Amino acid sequence: MSDTARIKKQHAAHAALQYLRDGMILGVGTGSTVDEFIALLPAQAARLRGAVSSSQRTSERLRQAGIAVLDLNEVPELPLYVDGADEATRARQLIKGGGCALTREKIVAAAAERFLCIIDEGKLVDALGRFPLPLEVIPMARRQVERRVGALGGRAVWRRGVITDNGNHIIDVHDLPLPDPVLMEAALNQITGVVTVGLFAARPADLLLVGTADGVQTL
Repeated sequence: MSDTARIKKQHAAHAALQYLRDGMILGVGTGSTVDEFIALLPAQAARLRGAVSSSQRTSERLRQAGIAVLDLNEVPELPLYVDGADEATRARQLIKGGGCALTREKIVAAAAERFLCIIDEGKLVDALGRFPLPLEVIPMARRQVERRVGALGGRAVWRRGVITDNGNHIIDVHDLPLPDPVLMEAALNQITGVVTVGLFAARPADLLLVGTADGVQTL
């Protein structure tokens, strides 16, 4: 990662701190921009009751930051979820899953009252689809899902050697037309064997913080 890219990520991460509240249970996602956010949390640890994590990797980082990691099933409410994205539009629709945590990310996002997405400006696009769309799939269904994705116009590539925290495989879908991300998200969800689709369109981010070299743009 270049120094310029990291500065942009740090700007977005720092801007997210203003949304923390005393006594809050915080949802925390996975990825390089979120890593910058977690790096700022030791100074906020006393303010937080704990955090719900989207991956084993994030859980370890949170513990190192002095934040208690909580089970979502035991949390009465989740006011805020902070996560990144591989692509985002100005309508706050996202592609996520480059870090293989899309299922738990989607679960935590669905549980949160507010979903705050932090990205650098290189992730902001006019239309989704340049970044390959990740699907988490049940291993025995992988070839079946690949064929169904091909019928929809996409080119499915198995991310070999990768096992998710849930014990599943990842398929990256290239060249899939996405004129209507909400419709495509629903169609992919109906394929038997698909656990999660990396489109966050039906439930987009509520707020998008875009880090630039000069500061942050809020969408």
